[in-house]
Amino acid sequence: MTTQVAGYPVVVDRLTKRFGSVLAVDDLSFTVTPGRVTGFLGPNGAGKTTTLRMLLSLVTPTSGHATIGGRRYLDLPDPLRTVGAALEATGFHAGRSGRDHLRVLAATAGIPVQRVDEVLAMVGLTEAAGRRTLGYSMGMRQRLALAAALLGDPPVLLLDEPSNGLDPEGIAWLRAFLRHLAGQGRTVLVSSHLLSEVQQTVDDVVIITRGRLIRHAPLAELEGTAATVVRSPDPARLVTALRAAQLLAADPPPSQDGVVRVPGVAPEVVGGVAFRAGVELHELRRDDGDLEQIFLALTAEGGAA
Repeated sequence: MTTQVAGYPVVVDRLTKRFGSVLAVDDLSFTVTPGRVTGFLGPNGAGKTTTLRMLLSLVTPTSGHATIGGRRYLDLPDPLRTVGAALEATGFHAGRSGRDHLRVLAATAGIPVQRVDEVLAMVGLTEAAGRRTLGYSMGMRQRLALAAALLGDPPVLLLDEPSNGLDPEGIAWLRAFLRHLAGQGRTVLVSSHLLSEVQQTVDDVVIITRGRLIRHAPLAELEGTAATVVRSPDPARLVTALRAAQLLAADPPPSQDGVVRVPGVAPEVVGGVAFRAGVELHELRRDDGDLEQIFLALTAEGGAA
């Protein structure tokens, strides 16, 4: 019988953060729903980690609010039993074993010590639990950080790049594990740059760039956004024609072999524009969506806005 957990919504409401002259997060709003895995995507420096830190009250917002179940993290009566967070696979005492690391955390939070072996088994570290963390691989450190996040059996999980350092088998395990946790009713927010893995894991996506929201939608809706893939020996001229026809909001990201992706536009429309502009085409086809290409197109448009 599957354990059911009452997750809490995570709400980011008009969140803004400035570091001096740097605007790291810009009027950002989105909601993470219980029982679903939400992928938090964006280029390096987009503001993902800063947003997660504001959710955990590690960084004070310049304006706006970030709440978990309607409360700031600081105001939660039992935060470690409400939110499990893994922002970095670091901070382990080099001379301490993985098991002892978790025992210290459990004692600090008033969590029964037997929970330590439970979470070690959940993340596949039972055999390595007695080894010093100094000898842990990056993948093992990621698993230990996840075990620490699970100590309080929290209904909400905030994970920053949890697949870093995992081998293919570990990534497949993590994918199934996150699906299992969401299936129990937990709220799972995971940031990642491994888009192919995100596409196989998440239910919803939140895409940001330069601290601003670009898209918040179910993955199925985003994947269903058809596009036209067109290839020309003169891609610059093709892009100029497409922008003049208002079919592209910005120059697309660089591509190989003169390929241009035009989201949300049928092939016959793109072909007509190219014909009228006298642009030679070598390929013209419909594509129902690859997350990486959609991500690149959306962040390129958002970055140019």
